Order: sequence, then C-alpha cells, then structure tokens
Amino acid sequence: MINIALFGPPGAGKGTQSKLLLEKYNLAYIATGDILRKEIAERTELGLKAKDIIEKGGLVSDEIIVQIIERTILENQQVSGFLFDGFPRTYVQAYILEGLLLKLNTSLTCMISLNVPRTELVQRLLERSKTSQRIDDTPEVIETRLEEYELKTAQVADFYKEKGIYIDILGTGTIPEVFSTLNHTIETMLRKVWMNIVLIGYPGAGKGTQAMKLAEKYNLVYISTGDMMRNELSNNSDVGLKIRPFLEKGTIVPDEIAIKLIESKIKMNSKANGFIFKGFPRNLVQAYILDGMLRKMNSTVSKVLFLDVPVLEAIKRLNTRAKSQKSRPYDMSTDLILQRLEEFEKITYPIVDYYKKLDKLVAISGLGSEEEVGRQIFSEVEKTLRQIR
Repeated sequence: MINIALFGPPGAGKGTQSKLLLEKYNLAYIATGDILRKEIAERTELGLKAKDIIEKGGLVSDEIIVQIIERTILENQQVSGFLFDGFPRTYVQAYILEGLLLKLNTSLTCMISLNVPRTELVQRLLERSKTSQRIDDTPEVIETRLEEYELKTAQVADFYKEKGIYIDILGTGTIPEVFSTLNHTIETMLRKVWMNIVLIGYPGAGKGTQAMKLAEKYNLVYISTGDMMRNELSNNSDVGLKIRPFLEKGTIVPDEIAIKLIESKIKMNSKANGFIFKGFPRNLVQAYILDGMLRKMNSTVSKVLFLDVPVLEAIKRLNTRAKSQKSRPYDMSTDLILQRLEEFEKITYPIVDYYKKLDKLVAISGLGSEEEVGRQIFSEVEKTLRQIR
C-alpha cells in the first residue's frame, strides 16, 4: 500500500499536484478540512460533534479528526493507498498517524514537502485572491499563515526526517515539471520498500527449496535461522556451543540468539530488495518479535506463505531426506520427526491464525512438483509486489 503525506505551505500547489497523484497511483484523498466538512454536511455523529465545537469557536480535537480519518480509510479499501493533505500538522498528530496506520496494518511510505520561496508564495496567494475572493488572502493574513505554518510544522518535518522518509523537493516550475519530480521521488521511495516474505509449513513441506528460488528470482536475501545456526555450529563459535543441544533435538533455540543473528543479517543487507524468512517465526511470540524488528527498521511483513502438506506426506519426505546428504540430526529418528510435527501443530500453527487475521496469509498446497508449487508461490508474490510498489 502506498501512503503519502504531501506537505507544503499555503500556495505551494498541493491541491493541483494532489489531483495528479491520486490518478497516477490510484490513491484516496484525505484532506482533513474536506472530510470534516463532509461529516458536518451529512450530519453524522462525529460531524455534529465537530459542528458544535466550531460554532463555539473551538478547535476540533485530534480524537475526532483521527476517528474520521480511520473511517475514511476503512471505507476506501479498493484503492492502492492514501494521500494525506493537511494531516499531520503537529508533532502529536504525527504520532497519531503512526499509531493509526499501525493499527490498520500499514505505514507511511514517505512525506514529501513542496518547497517554494516565500516571495513566490506571497505572489501566488495574492494572485489567487483576485479570482477566488478569499478574504484570508490579504498580505497581512498571508504572512501570518506562512509564519504559523513554519512554526507548527518544523517539528513534523523533523519527526519524519528521523525516520528517513522525509523528502524536500522544489515546488517551483511548471505543473508538469513539479509532478515529474514528485513522481520520480515516489518511485525512488517505493524501490526502497522491502518485500518481506515469511514461509511457514510442516517440516518437510519444501520451504527451503522454494525460499531459495524466490530469493534468486526477486533478488531477495534468504534468511534461514536453521542455516545460520548450523553455520555457527560448524564454526564452533560461542553461539554454536549454546545452540548445539537445541539443534540436536530439533527444538526451538532461545529467542535472544535468533534475534541477534537475524538483525545482523538484515543490517548487512540493508540495501536489499527485501528478505525471505524461513524457520522464523516458529511461534506467536516470535511473530510479535519479527513484527517489532521490522517496524524498528520502518518495514513490515509483506506476505506469509503457508505451504500446506498432509502430515503423512511430511513424514514420508523427512524419512526420504534422512537417507540423503541433506539429512539433519533430527531426521534420523522417527520419534524426533513426530516430535517436530507435533511441535508445529501446538506451537507454530497459531501464527497461521495470527497472520490470517492480519490479512497477510495465503495457503498454498505443497503437493505436486517443485515447479508446480513454485508457480503458485510466484503468482502470489507477484500480487504482493504490485500491492507494495
């Protein structure tokens, strides 16, 4: 989902550029002034509350504004994202928007500020006053509005600069020239959006095989906690010594070890197109950990692919693998195989429901040839790629 906040002082041309962006990226327009007037005109419960406050000379509270924005988002699920104009205007509202988008399982892609010299802004607004008859477009009022804008919004700009998603572009030139710059900026930001895929399924479902194919096809970094831990084990590192008992039994390694290995791998590949996670998360707590880890890096889980195979098929595959060079210590015993399958059902399966509720899970049959399963997976990943970029 593409979510853009368009920033700029009065007269910067946000309205004109917004119309072009809405059409280009199939976005829904969220301008707090517009949706507030709509609520009042339709005499909704929130609209009547806002009307009462305004008539008494007060300012509509953030609580009412955020409820109206949330409802607008929920009523426009057919679009590819949202364009915010006039929100957030304060540091507090920036935090509110972060929380709201997090609740709705998305985030702000970027905040773009149209930068126009003050002398030109004043000239534009004075010209506009000749045709619009707006009483607030007098020289004195214009200066006051520009000063107020700079005072209130400086902290908002700093908020998004710290997140690395604030872009300042020159708002002068022709309308097509400014739009071309806007478009280039957004496309650049979208290329920075990671596509993060989680592969889950019974042991023996074929996750490793398909994960490596996905990594190669989409230039993603393959993160297999099992592979990383076996590497630590073979190197006789301190981490390897700690995790040896867990790997030999095929049980879950303590979270703090897995977290450090995953964070290190991500930081080493910060310019990647995204990541494929196999073997993590393996329980609901780890699902929360992964969400938090990616949020910390201004990213999120894009899609969870559940490779679904019958238990008997999984046992058959693991028994076959035990006789091959790809065998694992926990493949050599039927008791250990059954223990791992039971562990998946009791501990790992709840994350299927977790990601299903977040509308991020797709179940894919793991039966069939590698190519047949791969085609189903590639089809779902293509859909995800279109959604996020």
